Amino acid sequence: MPKRVLSVVLLLCAAIFCSAQTTPSTSAAPKEIPSFDVTAIDKSIEPCVDFYQYACGNWIKSNPVPPDKSRWGRFDELAEHNLYILRDILVQAQAPGKHSAPEKMVGEFYGACMDESTIEKKGTAPLAPELARINGVNTKADVIKQIAYMHQSGRPALFAFYGQPDMHDSNATIAYIDQGGLTLPDRDYYIKDDAKSVETRQKYLEHVQKVFELEGDNPDMAVAEAKTVLAVETGLAQSSMDRTARRDPKTRDHKMTVTEIAAAAPNFDLTAYFASNGSPKFTTINVGNPDFFKQVNTQLDSVSVADWKTYLRWKTINSYAPTLTAAFVQEDFAFNGQYMSGQKEMEPRWKRCVKATDQSLGMALGQLYVDRTFGAAGKERTLKMVKAIESAMQQDVNQLDWMSDTTKKQAYVKLNTIVNNIGYPDQWRDYSSVTIKADDYSGNIERAGAFEVKRQYNKIDKPTDRKDWSMTPPTVNAYYRPPMNDINFPAGILQPPFYGKLMDDAVNYGAIGVVIGHELTHGFDDQGRKYDAQGNFKDWWTPADGKEFEKRADCTATEYSSFVAVKDDKGEVKLNGKLTLGENTADNGGLKLAYMALTEIIGNAPVKPIDGYTPQQRFFLAYGQIWCQNVTDQEARKRVLTDPHSPGQWRVNGAVQNSAAFQQAFGCKAGQPMVSANACRVW
Repeated sequence: MPKRVLSVVLLLCAAIFCSAQTTPSTSAAPKEIPSFDVTAIDKSIEPCVDFYQYACGNWIKSNPVPPDKSRWGRFDELAEHNLYILRDILVQAQAPGKHSAPEKMVGEFYGACMDESTIEKKGTAPLAPELARINGVNTKADVIKQIAYMHQSGRPALFAFYGQPDMHDSNATIAYIDQGGLTLPDRDYYIKDDAKSVETRQKYLEHVQKVFELEGDNPDMAVAEAKTVLAVETGLAQSSMDRTARRDPKTRDHKMTVTEIAAAAPNFDLTAYFASNGSPKFTTINVGNPDFFKQVNTQLDSVSVADWKTYLRWKTINSYAPTLTAAFVQEDFAFNGQYMSGQKEMEPRWKRCVKATDQSLGMALGQLYVDRTFGAAGKERTLKMVKAIESAMQQDVNQLDWMSDTTKKQAYVKLNTIVNNIGYPDQWRDYSSVTIKADDYSGNIERAGAFEVKRQYNKIDKPTDRKDWSMTPPTVNAYYRPPMNDINFPAGILQPPFYGKLMDDAVNYGAIGVVIGHELTHGFDDQGRKYDAQGNFKDWWTPADGKEFEKRADCTATEYSSFVAVKDDKGEVKLNGKLTLGENTADNGGLKLAYMALTEIIGNAPVKPIDGYTPQQRFFLAYGQIWCQNVTDQEARKRVLTDPHSPGQWRVNGAVQNSAAFQQAFGCKAGQPMVSANACRVW
């Protein structure tokens, strides 16, 4: 498993290694995924009563969460399918014969990950030089220098540092510094006092203790060290901003000079930190949460050097643990996989090693993946659909009765400026400076992580690279970036069940079309709307229109806050409508835009039903079915705190109950559950 590397946008922290499997699994690849699955539909359910259960009921019954997963849905099905393709590529890259530079690199990386025998023989040797360095820390100044070293190597500790487009001049990338340093998924795990949070902290203490014991500390020492780690991280959590509040860009907009932030938090010795972390020289920086640095400034002084060394040892061992022996890997899984997520078994080693290769050398592996699966033709087909949905949004904005012409003109400018990145980047990343060794898995992770950190740091004080991708081509996902004003669709998602080359337009627009509309709408959700066409944090709305938007957004937030996300023996937990507001707005908006685009294609000519469903019904069924999922209670509870996305049930029912087009397609009547009495619509 790659270390939990903090890059510009992602903290790669999922446990993906373990197991004693050293050869590729002989299990067959999963069967082809259908774009439209009639057998998934549960016709015993009335679509106007519970459309999610109608569209997905039989799929849910037939697809329990696999023992090596904590969640299983249509996205996961496709991701699993892609793993088999990637494994074939990696196995072939290891076979005797002539190979390209990317093939040789990813093949050796994968092979080193699969070589458990060598990993076991090395034991904790990969940790030795790192822990020796921490052992040499004697002063608070040494603590800061050690953190700079860890950041340069890709290991998170105390706070976060990275490069990102200037919020007020997106053409320039500047340095950013922000809160960080926690190991548990969210600050609330440290500060909430409900029974489950108390239990989680106790389990965390036990986990940290066991890891210290595996490294060689005696039990009494490990118990004390675990308490120290929890105390230090609790202090960081208490100084951290709530993730719901952080959704508003203005809470993260604090451009300062290096001198100003250094003076505000003198115990951080940030001037020395910046000089030794490997980043280029700079004079201005954006501070995501100034209060964090001011508050932790006191903690830095009050906590002893010995305790800071214990914390740094933990962050180092925790980063390395999944790349070490089976004992470390098993303990890492027992806490992060089993306890925190409800995963019953570890994935086979080959799957974890494929994921590790994708995370560490994703663009090299992605290049090979694209050559095999996608190509230029797929790019052209997808771009045509994107253009159709952008046209639908232009029409949608035009017909809004609550938005003035002044704001509409600016909305058109932003819409027409959006950059569409499809499938894969225009230029492949050059990993030639990364040394990959066939017998050094931990070292490979270290060097690949350091390469990525350096690549990101080198962007600071330079023109923004708007063509750089944040996801690898095999990824089953998509994203919008406000500072770039672009939407990005990796090749991995542009296949069934999201897109079928031979599938009817109704299904394709209901699946990938809605995903496209969803990402497009992000440019105009409660966060995206605060950035202009160039990606600058700038208010381009009239005050009256801004209030009208907020009124509609509040309706959506209130609506989704009434939905129950988890109901188990530990009680009932509802969604956080404020945390999920952007994604819910995008689901509702994307559904509307894709339907408008489909209607434009179909026109008024009658279309013969397929499988007994009209094109309109197939559109909504396709949408419903991409969100079919099962999830463990533990994972569901974790996501309520940390995930800005609603569970599949509410991504479907929450959107269709606000859709007049859905109600018309299925003949729903007022008073039925899928007909909201107070429909919430932003776009």
